[in-house]
Amino acid sequence: MTSLNKNIFANYLGRAWPVLLSVLLVPVYIRFLGVEAYGLVGFFITLSAVMGVFDLGIGATMNRELAIRSANPDHHSSQRDLVRTFEIIYWVIAIVVGILVVLCASSITNSWVQAEDLDNETIVTAVQLMGLAITFRFPMSLYQGGLMGLQKQVLVNKILIIYGTVRHFGAVAVLLIISKTLYVFFAWQVFMSVLASFTFLFALWSKLPECNTKARFRVGILSETWRYAAAVSLNAMIGIFLTQLDKFMLSTLLSLKMFAYYTIAATVASAIWMIIIPFNTAVFPKIVELREKMSQDKLISFFHSTSQVLSILLLPIGFLLIFFSKEILFLWLGDDIIAENAYLILSFLVFGTLLNGLVSMPITTANAYGWPMLTTYTNLAQAIVFIPLIIFLVNKFNGLGASIGWVIINSTYILITVPIFFKKYFKNQKKSWYLYDIIFPFIVSFFICLISKLTAPEFNSILAIIFWLIMTATIAIIFTAISMSTTRNYLITKFLNFGNS
Repeated sequence: MTSLNKNIFANYLGRAWPVLLSVLLVPVYIRFLGVEAYGLVGFFITLSAVMGVFDLGIGATMNRELAIRSANPDHHSSQRDLVRTFEIIYWVIAIVVGILVVLCASSITNSWVQAEDLDNETIVTAVQLMGLAITFRFPMSLYQGGLMGLQKQVLVNKILIIYGTVRHFGAVAVLLIISKTLYVFFAWQVFMSVLASFTFLFALWSKLPECNTKARFRVGILSETWRYAAAVSLNAMIGIFLTQLDKFMLSTLLSLKMFAYYTIAATVASAIWMIIIPFNTAVFPKIVELREKMSQDKLISFFHSTSQVLSILLLPIGFLLIFFSKEILFLWLGDDIIAENAYLILSFLVFGTLLNGLVSMPITTANAYGWPMLTTYTNLAQAIVFIPLIIFLVNKFNGLGASIGWVIINSTYILITVPIFFKKYFKNQKKSWYLYDIIFPFIVSFFICLISKLTAPEFNSILAIIFWLIMTATIAIIFTAISMSTTRNYLITKFLNFGNS
C-alpha cells in the first residue's frame, strides 16, 4: 500500500470513527439529557465552529509550510521555529477567546438561547464550561495541521480514534454514573479538550527533526507567511459566517427543542464531511509535492483520478441520504416526531454539502498552488448577494429555509468557482472534469437512488428498511464506479494481471 493510500485510509478511519460515534450516540444523549438540552449541545457545536475564525489561517499555513520545508533537509531548524512561533500566537488567542466566552456567558445566553424548561442559571454555567472547552480544544487543530504537513497522518488518526472513543463513551459513562446533567456533560468536554490538545502538542514536537539550536519565536516567519495566512483567514471568516449564520438566527428564532431538530439533521448531514475532509487532507501534501517537483502531467492525472474517486465515495451515499432521509432518521432515533420534523431539512443539507464536496478538489489544488483567494472571492460575492436571501429564507421558513439557503450557497461553487480555477490552472481540463469526473457519476447515482425510492415497497419492519437501503447503496456504488475511467482502468488492470498469473 502506498503512503498516499495509507494516509487516505488512516484519515477515513480517524475521522469516520469519532463522527460515527457522535451520530450513533445522539439517541443516548437525548434520552439522558432531553431534546431541549441536546439543542444546547447543538449550540456548543455552532459556537465552537464560529470560534474557528480566530484561527487566522495559521493552521492551514502550518500544514503547507511544514509540507514544503520537510522536503528540504536544510530547513530543520526553521521547522521548529515555525511551530514555536505559531504555537505561541495560537495559545494566546485561545486563552483570550475562552476568557471572553466565560465572561460573556450571561449575555450569550440571553441573546441566542430560547429555552422553555431549562433554567437560566443552568444554561449560563453550561456556556461558561463551553468557553473552557473551546479554549483547550482550539490549539488541537494547529498541532494536527503540523503533523499533517509532516505527512504523519497515520499517527494523527490513531490519536483521533482513541480520543473520539474515550470522549464519546466517557460522556455516556459520566452521565450514567455521576449525573444526567449538562454540568457533567460539559465538564467532561473540558477535560477531554485538555487531554487532546496536549497529546497532539507532544506528538508534533516529537516528530520534528532534531536541531542543536533551541526553537524560538521569529517575527520573520510571520512576514514570510502572512499573505497566505491572511487569505486563508479571510476565506475562513467569510465561510464560517455563511455556514453558521443560519444556526445563530435559528437559535434566536426557535425554541431549543425546535433548534434541536435542526441540529439532529445537521449532525446526520455532517457525515458527508466525514468523506470530504479526510480525503482532501490526505491528498493536499501530495499535490504540493507534485507542484514543487514541477510534475505537471502527473499532477493533472492525479487531479482527475482523485476527483473521480471522491465522486465514487460521495455521490451514492449522498443521494441515499437525500432520498431516504425520513427512513434513515427513523432507523437512527426510532422517533416519528423527530423524523417528521427533520427529514426535509436533512435532504437539503446533504445536497448542499454534496455540492461542496464535489468542488473540493479544484479548491484544494488552488490552495496547494498558494491561491486560497479563489474561495475568498467566491465567498465575498456570496456574502454580498446571498446573506440577505438567507436571512429572508430563515425568517420565512425557519430550519427548512436555512437548509435551502445552504444548497444555494454551494451551487455557486460549482457554477462560478470551478470555471475560474480552470481558467488559471489546467486550462484544457475543464470539460473533462465536469463531464467525466462529476456529471456522469452524478447522473448514475441520482437515478439509481431515485428509482429505488419510487419503487420501494411499503416497509413493515426495520429489517426491510435496512435491506432496501443496503441494496440501493450497493447497486449505486457499483454502477457509479463502473461509470468512471479511473475505476474501470483499475479493474481491467487487476483482471489482466490475474489472468496472466
